[in-house]
Amino acid sequence: MKLSNYAIISLQILVLVFVSPLHAKAPQTAQIQTVLDDAYGKFIQKNPGKNADYIPALAKVDSAYFGLALVTHDGKVYTKGDVDQSFSIQSISKVFTLALAMEEKGSQTILDKVGVNATGLAFNSVTAIEQNPARSVNPLVNAGAMATVSLLDGNDDKTKWSALSGWYNTFANRKLSVLEDVYKSETDTNSHNRAIAELLVSYDRFYGDVDLNLDIYTRQCSVAVTAKDLAVMASVFANNGVHPLTGKRIMSSDNVARVLAVMTTAGLYEDSGQWAYQVGLPAKSGVGGGIIAVSPGQFAVAVFSPRLDAAGNSIRAQQAIDYIAEKLHANIF
Repeated sequence: MKLSNYAIISLQILVLVFVSPLHAKAPQTAQIQTVLDDAYGKFIQKNPGKNADYIPALAKVDSAYFGLALVTHDGKVYTKGDVDQSFSIQSISKVFTLALAMEEKGSQTILDKVGVNATGLAFNSVTAIEQNPARSVNPLVNAGAMATVSLLDGNDDKTKWSALSGWYNTFANRKLSVLEDVYKSETDTNSHNRAIAELLVSYDRFYGDVDLNLDIYTRQCSVAVTAKDLAVMASVFANNGVHPLTGKRIMSSDNVARVLAVMTTAGLYEDSGQWAYQVGLPAKSGVGGGIIAVSPGQFAVAVFSPRLDAAGNSIRAQQAIDYIAEKLHANIF
């Protein structure tokens, strides 16, 4: 029997739907815990790299910490290792600030006023600004992240920080605090970020007072989280904008898709392409040693291990998430 063009297209759509990772059979409870246990055992004795030291407080963090947490789209939580150890969220905060800016201003504003293309350069690169005629970067490197903060509602420190910290708390499903020693350490050493902000001002790509917004940005990077917190926070993206633990819709599904797209292209800085090729999950790292990764429709995973590679990404966290993604068949591509 010869199929019509319509029937052939319909069959192709059905194949795409049912083999898509978004509709793949979810891994079973015992399987998930076993995979986390195995990842922990496989990498606990391997701890290459070094702590970030350009922020003095980060150099003092015990580099032996290793925690893995996974939260499924329906709210099941799995953990292994040092999952209750607090550390600074650092650049992972950029994902959640971007999410708030999208909800407040719309995704088109982010595209127009910040940019979304990966720079292919270091997270604190000035060259990335200068070489782009539009002076656009993306919200997951320092320049774009500070510009994103400057777009948020609120004209004074108290109003803006209250909204942003409350937004983080909603994702974490608990009240988060700021690590004051990290905040002070970053404030005392943020002259490079200040220079970047002033450069953006000169190109009309910064949208508020530099002192105010630089301070908010520095404070957001100093928020204390655990690996379990980060997995819970990222699980909102895995569940299409609905919090798996509360059932409350936090973000529109359209904005979730766009946040995940930016994470895929720029979440691990200049190594983002290699990560997408190898692991195939939207992810975001922070120089505090954390990495989150999202398998849409299935789960979010977070790993904490302080020692980093040259790009500022935790080596052991990358290895553990790569292993977990492979064993749970989570690669979205």
